[in-house]
Amino acid sequence: LEAEGVSKEDIGREQFEKKVWEWKEKSGNTITQQLRRLGASVDWSREAFTMSDDLSLAVKEVFIKLYDEGLIYRGERLVNWDTVLGTALSDLEVSSEEENGHLWYIDYFTKENEKLTVATTRPETLLGDTALAVNPRDIKYKDLVGKTVNLPIVNREIPIVADDYVDSEFGTGCVKITPAHDFNDFEVGKRHSLPIINILNFDGTLNENVPEKFIGLTTEEARKNILKDLEELGQLNKTEPYKVQIPRSERSNSVLQPLVTNQWFVNVEKISEEAIRVVQENETQFIPKNWENTYFNWMNEIQDWCISRQLWWGHRIPAWFDDDGNIFVGKSEEEVRKKYNLDNLELRQEEDVLDTWFSSALWTFSTLGWPQKENLLSRYHPTNVLVTGFDIIFFWVARMIMMTTHFIKEVPFKKILIHGLIKDSEGQKMSKSKGNTLDPLDIIDGISLDALLEKRTAGLMQPKMKERIIKQTKKEFPDGIKSYGTDALRLTFCSLASGGRDINFDIKRVEGYRNFCNKLWNAARFINLNIEKFGISEKRSETIIDNWIDEKFNETLEKVNKSFEDFRFDLATKAIYEFIWYEFCDWFIELHKISLNEDDSIKPEVVKSMVYMLEKTLRLAHPIMPFITEEIWVQFKDHHKSDKKSLVICDYPEKIKNSSQVDFLTIEWLKNIVSGIRNIRGELLIKPSTKIPSVFKGNSSEDKDNLDKVSLYITHLSGLKNITWAEIDSQDPPSSIFTLDSLKVMIPLEGLIDVKEETQRLSKRISKLSQEKEMLDTKLSNKNFIENAPQELVENQKERFAVLSTELKNLNTQMTEIKKLI
Repeated sequence: LEAEGVSKEDIGREQFEKKVWEWKEKSGNTITQQLRRLGASVDWSREAFTMSDDLSLAVKEVFIKLYDEGLIYRGERLVNWDTVLGTALSDLEVSSEEENGHLWYIDYFTKENEKLTVATTRPETLLGDTALAVNPRDIKYKDLVGKTVNLPIVNREIPIVADDYVDSEFGTGCVKITPAHDFNDFEVGKRHSLPIINILNFDGTLNENVPEKFIGLTTEEARKNILKDLEELGQLNKTEPYKVQIPRSERSNSVLQPLVTNQWFVNVEKISEEAIRVVQENETQFIPKNWENTYFNWMNEIQDWCISRQLWWGHRIPAWFDDDGNIFVGKSEEEVRKKYNLDNLELRQEEDVLDTWFSSALWTFSTLGWPQKENLLSRYHPTNVLVTGFDIIFFWVARMIMMTTHFIKEVPFKKILIHGLIKDSEGQKMSKSKGNTLDPLDIIDGISLDALLEKRTAGLMQPKMKERIIKQTKKEFPDGIKSYGTDALRLTFCSLASGGRDINFDIKRVEGYRNFCNKLWNAARFINLNIEKFGISEKRSETIIDNWIDEKFNETLEKVNKSFEDFRFDLATKAIYEFIWYEFCDWFIELHKISLNEDDSIKPEVVKSMVYMLEKTLRLAHPIMPFITEEIWVQFKDHHKSDKKSLVICDYPEKIKNSSQVDFLTIEWLKNIVSGIRNIRGELLIKPSTKIPSVFKGNSSEDKDNLDKVSLYITHLSGLKNITWAEIDSQDPPSSIFTLDSLKVMIPLEGLIDVKEETQRLSKRISKLSQEKEMLDTKLSNKNFIENAPQELVENQKERFAVLSTELKNLNTQMTEIKKLI
């Protein structure tokens, strides 16, 4: 409407509501489409909206019951007023930010010309002062209590009162009291029966209760004029820089003004008692448990809930007034007249609507047909798990617990899983007003820079933010956003779900998981090519490799199941990622590539084994990455003989029986050997194509047996020319060496390296790492660092020190071996 130059008043309430419904259909469908594209597996037929007829009935029922119980009341109270949106906000919709401000010292005088200096951060509210206050124990003001002072500019006499609220250490120990525009002052005013003088209009300008020359000014304009007048009167004592907590609206970002208005409130003291008890007695549990402290801190300091909003969109409060201001509540005017026997008395309905969180607080039972249908409620209530962010524990979670325990007499949910917030790359909370939100569909499908800029700057409540948003977006996404696919985004989110901590979003994480999806896709493609090349048997091979992967799968399955039970989706994702990338792709398939090149008789069985393990793996990974696993599963449907039409309806995998622990340990031994030889090749800069000799020496029969079983695979995977088993008492050739328990694996150096060049390279490397180790040693020997640095940093430094020590030991051994060739 703003873009069209039209206000809601221009079109009227009925037309405005119609336009909002049109917008809701559009935006609501967008949200639903996002959830569907993200793969939410829910019963979409049970989708609900709080403004629907059924849920609106529940809202009215709750309001009326609470009013009849005396728990909802209408009264004049000080509220946070958003002058841009023209509505009251609850305390929870306020974000306080520390900003640079000033402390102004103003002189007030008694009739006897005694001076009292007051420090204030808001001189514009002086026009509404009705007292000065001092601490009753502050002896310097003892004789002044009870006297009056002249209010500068206004020339009104106001009293000096004594109140424990006053902090003698702040400013001069004497404060001005403006009950109409400060929450603490409002309470002081009630205690001392002070008049309440409201000086503000709803749009934030000054009203008729101020001297004529200030009427219609904004608070900023009034501040400048008041300070100028005080200076001319000689009553502006001094000014100091000061950090000020500025309350801002989370919706419009405007500075909020405390304002006395008539509002509707819920007296939550009574209904909060049961809500506290159910969490204390573990009927409802927070995960992680430490979020209970946040819940209790708020519940134990709970204030009455301001539920009215001066808006046109929302649940209109079901209350009517007569000309004398009497209140009548009911579901409709007809019901009100019948309930209160009002006949033809003229009535008008309350214009205000309910806070959106009022209807949301009823969600767990209003969506199940309450108060009309009890069968769904008995079947589905309470919910097992609520998954939500910590930022709405107060807005939503606590209020759901209060409302549900009060009306249904049971908890709304047994467990509350609190997740962290995804913030932007600079750690800022994502919001439309800041223009830093990311549409998940733009990460899935990709979006050009121009389209992204248009999306982020359209309909800004603060147009002045546009240039900053454009600059930041170009810096963060200079080429727009590539298409990463749904599973890459799901994997990213799951990998970050580690118990309520905030995460700065980094698109590179999504890119990494897209590469992971490609890795799995290419593995499946390789297996498919081998089905075409070698065929597939009914029976899978039972080699040492197959027995090892079975055991590895069982180990991973156990980790994933435990992680799911503990709601550690990050650990489940990590276990699946490591199994697919490192075990299934890097070892299982690579080992079986050798099998496929060696023994024609078992090739179809090896292919069957790869298909078997792929199908198991797809079922394991499906809950986290459903799209690519479904697509691959369907491609292989004819080969894994499932009677199911889709992976999503297949059984979750169970442990594979008859796996061999002996074979498992042999392949783990092989992996250590191959990794050790590959490390040596890397350190010596040996080309992948160069075949190198190796010497194994040990006194363990188990090592010898293992080598006999898997030497073929070690030779291929390590790029070896040959493997020699040396006698334990034989002379070692000058070699690069690594050890595995009692086994020594040597790569003879003669003819393999340029001795001079390698000596120089190692010397530089040893020198560099020695310096780093020495610096770390100094740091870790510093008691102050150990005691004061973050524990994570200390542990990282200790780990790095250990790695350096091992690497230096190996390099020095290598240097010793090389010198034998000189």
